Amino acid sequence: MRLYQTKGFARFARRERISTRSLREAVRRAERGLIDADLGGGVIKQRIAREGEGRSGGYRTLIFYRQGLRTIFVDGFAKSDLDNISRSDVSRLKALAMEFLNYDGRQVAELVKSGA
Repeated sequence: MRLYQTKGFARFARRERISTRSLREAVRRAERGLIDADLGGGVIKQRIAREGEGRSGGYRTLIFYRQGLRTIFVDGFAKSDLDNISRSDVSRLKALAMEFLNYDGRQVAELVKSGA
């Protein structure tokens, strides 16, 4: 399975010093069916621990996810910064997830090449 990050998420992960290992662990949990919140339409929310701490007080990540195919880390935030996501934001995320998760390999390669 390929893991991708949006530019915004990559900046967040660098700023918060979230390791690639932590991101992969979040995906491994999802692959085992351990999803923290399934928002529907290919959008899930997974917790990621802060360095040296547990997941409950750590970060929340929004991921476009299709089991066994593709994972795109879209957004991240500290629980203390944002507790819930609005319905309108969830609707927009679902629409984007449908688009991104249905891209074929060529389209994904073009996005990666362009730096998107």
